[in-house]
Amino acid sequence: MAGVFEYHGWLTIRETAGLDDDPASLRRQVEKVGECLAELGDYGLVDLRWMNGVPFIHVGGNPNHRGTWGPAIITLFSRVGRIAPGSYGLLHVWDDESGPHSNEFRVFRLARGEVTEHADALLSPAIPTLEDPWGGDATTG
Repeated sequence: MAGVFEYHGWLTIRETAGLDDDPASLRRQVEKVGECLAELGDYGLVDLRWMNGVPFIHVGGNPNHRGTWGPAIITLFSRVGRIAPGSYGLLHVWDDESGPHSNEFRVFRLARGEVTEHADALLSPAIPTLEDPWGGDATTG
């Protein structure tokens, strides 16, 4: 596959890492997060909803290239961490234009307001784990 920027992620929005969030404060934070989501536009999956009294975000997409969308989706996780520092979640990204990581998924983790990048061992290397090499399948070469 040529020109891949594939991403899938989720976030649980929390005011703090404490046991109880202040409902009014959390709602204000979720409104600010919603403003960040509105800036992304309407490409791909961007879903913010409350389930069982807890706000969640789900994102996913597969534009042809990283373009401006790639940095924006990763930055979204950082912005949520600044707005609501108790939030946590994962973003899995396969970017075939990322140099030494072009054949693997990378995992961006948000925990306690900090986004860190990690290697993925479950779906990487993408070729041949997910796709056959160019010019044939894995069994015929």
